[in-house]
Amino acid sequence: NIVLIYVDDMGYGDLASTGHPTIRTPNLDRMIDEGVTMTQFYSVASLCTPSRAALLTGRYPIRNGMTHINFPNSEHGLPPSEITLAEILKSRGYATACIGKWHLGHLPEFLPTNHGFDYYFGDGTTNKPPFAWVENDHIAGDVPNINLTREMSAANDIGPGVKGWDHEKVMPTLTQKAVEWIAKREGDTQPFFMYFATSSPHAPIVPVEPFAGSTKVGPYGDFVAQTDWSAGQVLGALKKYGFEDNTIVIFSSDNGPAGSMEKRYLDTGHNSSGPLRGRKLDTWEGGHRVPFVIRWPGVTSPGSVSDALISQIDLMATFAAALDYQLPKGQAEDSLNMMPVLRDQAKNPRDVLVHNNKLWGIRKGDWVLLENPRDSKKADYLAANKFPKVQEGSEVLYNLSEDLGQRVDLLKKYPEKAKQLREILHQARSKRN
Repeated sequence: NIVLIYVDDMGYGDLASTGHPTIRTPNLDRMIDEGVTMTQFYSVASLCTPSRAALLTGRYPIRNGMTHINFPNSEHGLPPSEITLAEILKSRGYATACIGKWHLGHLPEFLPTNHGFDYYFGDGTTNKPPFAWVENDHIAGDVPNINLTREMSAANDIGPGVKGWDHEKVMPTLTQKAVEWIAKREGDTQPFFMYFATSSPHAPIVPVEPFAGSTKVGPYGDFVAQTDWSAGQVLGALKKYGFEDNTIVIFSSDNGPAGSMEKRYLDTGHNSSGPLRGRKLDTWEGGHRVPFVIRWPGVTSPGSVSDALISQIDLMATFAAALDYQLPKGQAEDSLNMMPVLRDQAKNPRDVLVHNNKLWGIRKGDWVLLENPRDSKKADYLAANKFPKVQEGSEVLYNLSEDLGQRVDLLKKYPEKAKQLREILHQARSKRN
């Protein structure tokens, strides 16, 4: 079985084992002790929609067409022609479920049930209307009318919402649905794949008791602690219903922390990006280098750590190889099999990684070239972290092995290295559908 826990806007430094000691994440820390942690794992973009599409297809957003945020009022979505990880697993006899945030199109042809998932339950996009539960392909429950005037103040947005909608109940409800779906598999020999895409710790930040006030990092830290609890409920269900020893569990985030992390750092000392520069929407490391832990019985070594360069798009090729599934031509071509890394072998399949969400960047080995990186507007945040301000419209070059915080621009010192990366990026940019 496979369970993929995909959280929303959690930074590289938010887990207790890598970040602030006052945020307790015992369930995810236990996963770290039982699996392998990837210290250089990347989403391909630093915002929701492109990352989710890339994760499920093994393709860069420039190929699958999902380069922008896909809000519910959009008529766009993940093309039906794209083969997803769920479709691969379903073709091999897996029961499949998507529970939580989809964000890849609300029209019927784009819903999870048309992308390989047998079952879907979620709220679409937590901070945008319509505020309602969707089950498979319809609004869930006895809700004949949508209240078009209700103001959802926690989301700072106005729009359609089911009467009685409560943002605080979103994460508890999603967690309950995930546990119930696992419980229904008890005694069933059919393998399963559950994609549990949480709405937390994305805004609206609404931690509930007993997590509200449980950390010294404010509501966000409390919401991270609640997210850990949700992961623990899923892990506990796997154990309770007899699936713990034959289930691969993966934990990661779609991108780095949202912009509020800068004020939070100045107020509390907690840096959600850890030692990295940047945040969500950035091409800096903090925007797309994200937490990643995988526990694969019989494959990963407990408590191991890998610094191999790995991307979320590599899950497709990895599971295709594990299932002896031949990926069709023109599908998941950006994905690489990371099984050798998971088995603690020296071979690292990836050397180049492209980053794109309107702004572009490329990494080759330890070198990173960024085009027009977006810098923080908070001078006090930059000064507190000793980040030199980058001029708008500039191009920058860094060596991460010597400068993880991206503070020393080496563009003028190594123009040939910059030229090499620029050419590779140009080639990648031209390879579209």
